[in-house]
Amino acid sequence: MDRLNVAPVVAATLGGIFGLLALASLLVFLLRSRLPEDARSELVSRIQSWWLMAGIFTLAMVLTRSISLAFFAFVSFMALKEYFSLVPMRRVDRRLLFWAYLVIPIQYLLIGMEWYGMFIILIPVYAFLFLPMRMVLAGETQHFLRAAGTLHWGLMAMVFSISHVAYLLVLPPELNPGAGGAGLVLFLVFLTQFNDVAQYCWGKLLGRHKALPSVSPGKTTEGLLGGLATTMLLAWLLAPWLTPLTTGQSVVAGLLIGMAGFIGDVTISALKRDLGVKDSGSLLPGHGGILDRIDSLIYTAPLFFHFIYYLHY
Repeated sequence: MDRLNVAPVVAATLGGIFGLLALASLLVFLLRSRLPEDARSELVSRIQSWWLMAGIFTLAMVLTRSISLAFFAFVSFMALKEYFSLVPMRRVDRRLLFWAYLVIPIQYLLIGMEWYGMFIILIPVYAFLFLPMRMVLAGETQHFLRAAGTLHWGLMAMVFSISHVAYLLVLPPELNPGAGGAGLVLFLVFLTQFNDVAQYCWGKLLGRHKALPSVSPGKTTEGLLGGLATTMLLAWLLAPWLTPLTTGQSVVAGLLIGMAGFIGDVTISALKRDLGVKDSGSLLPGHGGILDRIDSLIYTAPLFFHFIYYLHY
């Protein structure tokens, strides 16, 4: 079995995450009489969904590498499926969905083979060239450019970007002896998700100035800056245990994840606003759909991957 060698520090960090969830559950229980019914129901739904997501993520991390890669492939599949259910498509292009979905197992197979050269060009080059060719063979030219762009943007965001998280698992473990690839994944995913929470909390506490009112009215400049500061602090604290980053590099990584997470969030907000939907789905109570939960990761995953790959691999 290709079992992931989960280091004690990774296990301890996962335990800390469940500790935070337990604390959040306890606080909601203790404050239940002071919270409005709507706010209490939303908080309970959100925390229950976090328990579920954290549990599934932990199982995927501590079992075999193949299971971990299959988990991220499934996330890409669900995100792409949700994306295709939202965006308008020409009837003739629905024949192409088979080829678009076929890219997912091929991309993750390349990760399992540790074939970096093909992993990095399969979607940006080969899928980019192949799918429009298949569209041309269908003989429909009306709205061709919009259809091709819609299809490829979905593959780039939901599959190519997210697959960078999975590739962190197969990076040489000896270059990060303290925590291995699992530590890098945990560092990225935890900071990305915590950055979302921190920006939301700081925005609620101190938010006065709208950052992008026409795109995401709930986002404030104070929330952004507070989230950035919190994420940079957490990166500085966690990096020595989970990554090979130096002190200065960890602070830059925190800034990168915090800013990229914000951009990913508002980019998907712009997409949903264009499509006239509030949430991308209802799979996760209190959170919306898969796309609502991975919007920040679409930007943070490739940027963090290439940041650490350039510096240490």
